[in-house]
Amino acid sequence: MARYTGPVWKKARRLSFSVLETGEELKKRTYAPGQHGPTKRIKLSGYGTQLREKQRVRNMYGVTERQFSNTFVKASRMEGMAGYNFLVLLESRLDNLVYRMGFAVTRKAARQLVNHGHIAVDGRKVDIPSAEIKPGQVISIREKSLNMKPIVESLESNYTAPAFVTVDKENKKGTYVRIPERSELNQEINEALIVEYYNR
Repeated sequence: MARYTGPVWKKARRLSFSVLETGEELKKRTYAPGQHGPTKRIKLSGYGTQLREKQRVRNMYGVTERQFSNTFVKASRMEGMAGYNFLVLLESRLDNLVYRMGFAVTRKAARQLVNHGHIAVDGRKVDIPSAEIKPGQVISIREKSLNMKPIVESLESNYTAPAFVTVDKENKKGTYVRIPERSELNQEINEALIVEYYNR
């Protein structure tokens, strides 16, 4: 299935979940999209609940169905809890870390920066958004892109980077310090439901 490119707010309302992690999508209208306005929601089955949780996380990180399932397979082969490993792998993607460091206002914008060759990892250009970054690696804006307006405006916003990354706003670079703890990730996510979905 191709990556979703439609309205993000509509998708967030359909899933009853803030895809952008800001909560803005659900402030004005908390109900699902549709011309008839608020309607009574149908109670989801166990499978439906698992599927919705999978779709929430997949849309939040902006990955395709194949990338999502392949990441889960990789996480399930690692030592430890599959659900937590899965979230760590998603957080370790280059496009996600560019977003977490504040170089872009959304993950979609971060993915575009990577695709267009504006990002370097340990001094070398990397244009693959799904590239897995290891703790200790340095992500920086390439010299030719240092004064790009979207990057400058994003860094000037009030965004605060999580503790598992450090950011040098002046030099426009950051370090992936360590693997994030579960408490530092989105608390609305129930990764156990995703594990159940793939193990059904």
